[in-house]
Amino acid sequence: MVRAVGADTLRPVTNSSGALDDAGVAIAAVRAGAEVVRAMYGRRLARIDKGAGDFATTADVEAEKSILSVIRAARPDDAVLGEEGGQQGAAEAARQWLVDPLCGTRNYAVGNMLVAVNVALRGGAAAVADPFSGEVFFTDGGTAWVRHDGADARLAPTPATRLVDVNLDPPFPSAPAFRAVDLLAHPGFVERFRPRVVSTTLALAWVAAGKRAAYVTDGGDLSGSVHFAAGIALCQAAGCVVTGIDGAPIGPAGRGLVVAADLETHQLLMSMTRTGNRHRG
Repeated sequence: MVRAVGADTLRPVTNSSGALDDAGVAIAAVRAGAEVVRAMYGRRLARIDKGAGDFATTADVEAEKSILSVIRAARPDDAVLGEEGGQQGAAEAARQWLVDPLCGTRNYAVGNMLVAVNVALRGGAAAVADPFSGEVFFTDGGTAWVRHDGADARLAPTPATRLVDVNLDPPFPSAPAFRAVDLLAHPGFVERFRPRVVSTTLALAWVAAGKRAAYVTDGGDLSGSVHFAAGIALCQAAGCVVTGIDGAPIGPAGRGLVVAADLETHQLLMSMTRTGNRHRG
C-alpha cells in the first residue's frame, strides 16, 4: 500500500495493523544489510572459498544475518533462500525471499564501492540498496521508486545516457552462439552505445532509474536467482523491456537477460546479437 507525497513521489506505508507491508520489509532488510556492508568496508576480511574461483567474505555473511533477522521478525512463516546460508524453509513455499547480501564481492574485497544489497519476495516486492550512495530502489510488485535523503521518486527508465552495462563474468553457457564480448565489437554497438562493466546487479537498478540504457548478461534462468531477482522485479515494475538473450520471456526455459529502458534500445541490441550469431555460423 502506498500514499502519494507529491506529483512524482510515493512512499510505502504500514498497513492498518501497524505492520510493514512487503515492500517495507524489503526496504528494511536491504538497509540492514547495507549498514553492515558500510561498517565493514575497508577492513581486512576473511575469505570463504566457494570453489571455481568464487568466494564470500565475512561481510557477506554478516550482512545476510542482519537481513534475515529483519525478514524473520516481520515474516516468520516465510521461506528464505540466501546466497550464503542457502535454503531455509520449504523450497516450494508460496512465499520465499531471495537474498543476495553483497552483490559485487570481488569489487568490495579490493576496495571498490560498486556493490549492491538485493532482497526480493518471489513474484512480489523487492529492494536493491546501494550502501555507499544511500539510494534504495524498491517496488511493491506494481510500480517502482528510489528513496534517497528521505524522499521517494518514481523510477523513470530512459535510453538517453546511451550507456550499456555488459556482464563479462564467466560462465558463458550460451557460447559460441552468444558471447557478450562479441557484442562490444559489433559496429552498430560502438556507433550507438558506450559499454560499461560494473560487475554487480546494481546496474539493473540503474537501468530502471535512467542511469543506464540497458544491461546484457548471459546465463540460464535468472528470474529465481538471488543475484538477479530484485533487479528484474525493479526493471519490470519501472516499465523496462525485459527478456532473455534470445528475446524470449524470462522463466524456466530462459537464457540470460537483455534489459532495456525502451523497446527501440532492446530491438537494436537483439538485432546486433542475431547479426553476430549469423556471422559466426
